[in-house]
Amino acid sequence: MVYEPVAPSGPPGTVVRSLGLPDGGIEEKNVSDKSNLSEDRWQEILTPEQFDVLRRKGTERAFSGAYWDEGDHGTYRCAGCNEALFSSESKFDSGTGWPSFSEVVEGGRVRTEEDHTLGMRRVEVSCANCDGHLGHIFPDGPAPGGARYCINSVALVLDSDEGSSEGSGVEE
Repeated sequence: MVYEPVAPSGPPGTVVRSLGLPDGGIEEKNVSDKSNLSEDRWQEILTPEQFDVLRRKGTERAFSGAYWDEGDHGTYRCAGCNEALFSSESKFDSGTGWPSFSEVVEGGRVRTEEDHTLGMRRVEVSCANCDGHLGHIFPDGPAPGGARYCINSVALVLDSDEGSSEGSGVEE
């Protein structure tokens, strides 16, 4: 299976709400044009862990993130710009220790590119809206598509559906 890069979508000048402020606050910012924010500004907005993953392409340790075994229903959003990326409906237990999804909520929400770091050939997944590194995609996911989006928990924020219950969103 070959994954082709996807171009960003959305109108220029979109204002979104960021939930990733270190003090827990919410800030409105324009992130449709990723050149609007400097790396220094991103460092002010994100927690150190979020900055390492989203801006420096780091990776959290397996089984250490908040969402690897999360079962609540809802929408997983980019921790950098609040863009809706994945639904709990496509989340599955891959046994890897990172949240895994079989598909994106809508085409154009993520972009992909080849990643040859660490002596491996992988496909990196980034938020198409803010260019934040999310994780990687592998061709060993469930049918019918066969995709496994292996995403760092720290790169995500779960917007839970009302009335969801623990243990109900992840396939065992």
